[in-house]
Amino acid sequence: MRAIAARRTAAGIAAGIALSLAVAACAPGGGGGATAQDTPSAVSTDVAGAGDVTLKLTDFWGGAEGEWIKQLVADFEKKYPNVKIQETTEDWGQLNSTLNLQLQDDSGPDIATANNGWQSLGTLAKGGLVRNLDAYAKAYGWDQKVPSTITRQNKFTTDFKTMGSGSWFSTPMSRTSLIGLYYNADKLKSLGLQPPKTLADLEAAAATAKAKGEVPFEYGSLDNSTTVLLGLQALLADKKKLNDYIYDDPSVKAADVGMTEAITLTKKWADEGYFPPHFEGIDYQTAVANYVGGKGVFRWEYTGSLGLNAQQQGHFGYVQLPQQAGSGTVGVGAAPGAMVISAKSKHPDVAAAFLDYMMSAESGQAAADRGLVPAMSPNVKVPAASLSLTGESAGAATLDSNDGYVPYFDWSSPTMLDTIGQNLQLVFGGKMTPDKFTAAVDKDRDTFLAGQG
Repeated sequence: MRAIAARRTAAGIAAGIALSLAVAACAPGGGGGATAQDTPSAVSTDVAGAGDVTLKLTDFWGGAEGEWIKQLVADFEKKYPNVKIQETTEDWGQLNSTLNLQLQDDSGPDIATANNGWQSLGTLAKGGLVRNLDAYAKAYGWDQKVPSTITRQNKFTTDFKTMGSGSWFSTPMSRTSLIGLYYNADKLKSLGLQPPKTLADLEAAAATAKAKGEVPFEYGSLDNSTTVLLGLQALLADKKKLNDYIYDDPSVKAADVGMTEAITLTKKWADEGYFPPHFEGIDYQTAVANYVGGKGVFRWEYTGSLGLNAQQQGHFGYVQLPQQAGSGTVGVGAAPGAMVISAKSKHPDVAAAFLDYMMSAESGQAAADRGLVPAMSPNVKVPAASLSLTGESAGAATLDSNDGYVPYFDWSSPTMLDTIGQNLQLVFGGKMTPDKFTAAVDKDRDTFLAGQG
């Protein structure tokens, strides 16, 4: 979830309300939902033998991402001349708010991009609007090729009470979006510093930068940006517990997943002047522009969100810091979209083959060729001149090999993003303690789980 990640998640929350209402009112069978019985007993991976097939694909990708998906479509059609894929691109907010209606239409898309979590994917699956993909996962070996921490992001139990286990209802792709640490390589050099390799290194570098008159972290919290908080939490929390918390295990509490420690450290950095003056009044886009324009040494950010051109990519680096306890590398990350197949698709076998192609090494290389962060592609070649993409790709490869992904924390409830963002401002203002912040997080998640039954 890259440059528009914060806005996208917020849009997903608003869309989730509309989705739940619309699905309950309009889903076939009175909103009975998909069941395990909806999984076909036999599927075919013989695309060439499927005859002439036309698939409709609806996505939200523009720019380099749009070029990437167009290449994948062209390459798949070249590989299978009997298949034509008609792509439609929509604004992210528009797609989220109308996807449920599109999937109910007999002439709607066969394949579409949804948002992960309860607010989008879970509602679509529960409404019976997207296919259970278990048979395809078995046929193509997705459980073996996809890191388990990414696999969980695409699963719900078929009673739709739990996210993160059960059946496949979407797939990732050979691209990823991470939260990690960017650094201005020119500023580090002028300060006599090396890129940090640990959290301790980072704090020492931040102190040096501050002492020499630099802003250690370019940041603005006006839009309730949570990247610093969630980036730090991934360095402090137990990976399994953090996944379990987000995936609806009520026995795990926010205090068990590094939330108190992460918010305490975030507040400490604010108090020590590591953020820009008056950062509470700086919005997200201004903070990004400030950083790319040369203000600040470091920035916690979603990969790809800085919008660096080819020349700038040589001056900004990226690191995925290991956990403080030395137990490997854990990072917040997900594929930039959950790929679903419509329950109404007349060609689900061919649609599934295209989803599998989106997870291929060829897809990953095509992403890297366009400056996008590849995933599940260990042999991908990245331009050496691109310092940022080299670091981003190395970070993704480390998370792949460590099975080190944790999902976005706000997936734990449809209202969690607002809860974190609003209370973060109270902590910065000295009106809420870290313990109270953590308690508010638990209250939000536990209230949602209670409503799930």
